Amino acid sequence: MLSRHLLAAGALTLAFAASAAAQTPFTLTSQTFKDGTMMPRKVANKNAQNPNCVGDNVSPQLSWTGVPAGTKSFALLMEDPEGRGGAGVHHWVAYGIPPNVTSFAEGEVSKESDKYVGGKSTQGVGFYSGPCTPPGTPHHYTFVVVATDFEPKELPPGLTREEFLAKLVPQGGMSHAKGSAGLVGLFVKPQ
Repeated sequence: MLSRHLLAAGALTLAFAASAAAQTPFTLTSQTFKDGTMMPRKVANKNAQNPNCVGDNVSPQLSWTGVPAGTKSFALLMEDPEGRGGAGVHHWVAYGIPPNVTSFAEGEVSKESDKYVGGKSTQGVGFYSGPCTPPGTPHHYTFVVVATDFEPKELPPGLTREEFLAKLVPQGGMSHAKGSAGLVGLFVKPQ
């Protein structure tokens, strides 16, 4: 009789643990900067032709937890909505990230990688392209990780942010998004 109660208690504990795990929020964090704070100079782009590109183009460390059920791949998008006079700049478009990849080390995506399919940023590249913010008011760099039901190599390389989003949520179709999480870093050219 006691063993039946122990088994029932064990099953209940496992069910509770599984339920608690399912309710863990999907979050995106960075060891390079905290949400809502200034990013270090090293993450800014490096371009001798642009005096506002004062960094080393080192991509920040990013990691995500609380992955939604049914996730088959991830996408990462980085945007500066204040860039180009409010028209926005898409600094990084990456998708097809396998479900077992839940982080990128600092500097890891400053070049092409076999861990993701490179889209096409405003700068025309398929990898991280850091800020080139002019002096004045800091810009808000939004990083968003999206959990999708796309297979890792399902989408072709070179999609712009808009093209990726059109595939993610097709007009009149079902969304392929399982959830998303965001993080904002600030940057401005130091005086």
